[in-house]
Amino acid sequence: MVSPQLPATYEDAQKQHLRFYSRVTCIVTIVLILSGVGLDAAFYPQYRSEFAVARVLVAVLILATLLSYWTPFGERNIRGLTYVWIALPQLMIAWMIFHSDGERSIYFVGLTFAISGIGFFLPLSIIEALLFSLSTLAMYVVACMARPSGVQETMVFLGQIMFILFYGLISVVISVYSGRWRLRAYRLQSEVQDKNEELLEKNRLLAEVKGQLLQREKMAAIGTLSAGLLHELNNPVNYSLMAINMGLTCKGAQSDEMLKESLVDAREGMQRIQNIVTDLKTFAYQKPGQDSMRPFLLENAVRSAVRLAGYELKGIDVAIALPQDSHVLGDEPAIIGVLINLLSNAALALQVAKREQPRIAVTVEPKGQRLGVSVRDNGSGIDPANLTRVFEPFFTTRDVGAGLGLGLSVSYGIVQRHGGTLAVESELGSWTEFTFDLPRPE
Repeated sequence: MVSPQLPATYEDAQKQHLRFYSRVTCIVTIVLILSGVGLDAAFYPQYRSEFAVARVLVAVLILATLLSYWTPFGERNIRGLTYVWIALPQLMIAWMIFHSDGERSIYFVGLTFAISGIGFFLPLSIIEALLFSLSTLAMYVVACMARPSGVQETMVFLGQIMFILFYGLISVVISVYSGRWRLRAYRLQSEVQDKNEELLEKNRLLAEVKGQLLQREKMAAIGTLSAGLLHELNNPVNYSLMAINMGLTCKGAQSDEMLKESLVDAREGMQRIQNIVTDLKTFAYQKPGQDSMRPFLLENAVRSAVRLAGYELKGIDVAIALPQDSHVLGDEPAIIGVLINLLSNAALALQVAKREQPRIAVTVEPKGQRLGVSVRDNGSGIDPANLTRVFEPFFTTRDVGAGLGLGLSVSYGIVQRHGGTLAVESELGSWTEFTFDLPRPE
C-alpha cells in the first residue's frame, strides 16, 4: 500500500488541513444551525418563524461557501471564505439575542460554543483566534446595548462578557498548542517520508547488487564447469587434427582426389570446432591481464566482422559511423568475435520482424579514455522478461538446435576482460541496442 505524499512545505500542509477541516466544520455547523429550530420552539416560540427563516438563510449561505471550495476561486481563497462563513453564525446568534432577551438570552451559549469549536477544529493562528473572539464579544455587546430597553441587568451582562473572554482565552490557547502539534507532526511525517525514500533507494541498490552477484555466481559456476569440459574436448580435437594432417601427407591421399577433399573438409570441420573451443575458453577463463592486449584499429575489426557475417547480413542496410582515430587496446580476434555475434543476433531479429527497411547501425564514438561501441537494429526487440537473462549461458529464445545460447555469454566475458561491460537496451517490437566500450592506448 502506497502512503499519501506529504505536502512539500508546512504552509501547504496548513492549507490542506484547513481545506479538510473547513469542509467538515461547515457541514457540522449547518446541522447544528438547522437543529436549533427545536431550541427556538422551546424557549422563544413567539419568534420561531422568523428565527427559522434566519437559520435557513445562514445555512444556505454556508452551504454555498462549502460548494465554492471545489471551484478554482474557492481553492485560491479558502482562508478568506472561511473567515466569512464562521462569522455568519455569530451574526445570526447576535441578531437572535437582540430580538429576544438581550443579556438574559439563552443564545449566549451558542456564541461560546462557536468560539471554542472554531478554535479547536480550524488551524487558526493566535492573531486569528484572538480577532475571532474579540469580534464575537463585540457582536454580543452591540446586540445587548442596541436594544430599545438597553441593558437591564448589568451584572448579568458583565458576567456573560467574562464568559466570552474566558472562552476566547481557551480558543487562543488551543490555537497555540494545536499549531505546535501540527508543526511537530508535519516534521515527524516529513522525517519518516525521507527515511522511507532513503530505505527504498537502498533496497533498490541492494536488489541491483544482488542481481549482479547472482549473475557472477552463474558465470563462475558455468565457467568452472566449462574449464574442465573444454580441456577434455580440446585433446581429442588436437589428436584428430594431427591425424588428418598426417593423412594428407600420405601418397594415397595425394593420388586420390576424393580422399584428399574429404580429409580437407574434415580438417576444416575440426578447425571450426577448435575455434569454438577457443571462444568458449574466453568465457571459461575470465582472468584479466593474462591475454594479449595489443593496440589495433577498431575500424578494421568492425569491417572484418561485417564481412565475416556477410551471409547473414544479406539485404540489410548496415550503417557504420567511426571516429577519425579508432585505435583501441585489446584482443582483436576476440573483439571481432563479439561484433560478429552482435551482428548475427541483430540479423536474426530483423528476420523475425520482417521490416521493409531492415537496418543495423554500428556506431563508434569517444568516451573519455575509451571508445564506445553501439550495435542497434530496428528488429523485433527483446521481451522485458528476457532482458535480464540474455547474458546467461545457454539461455536462448531460438528453436531447439538453432543455437546453444552461449554467444552473448562469451561476448560478455570478452568485454569484461577488456575492463568494460556489455549492456543491452530494447523496446519490444521496435529496436534493440547493445553497447560496450574498449580502452584506448595511452
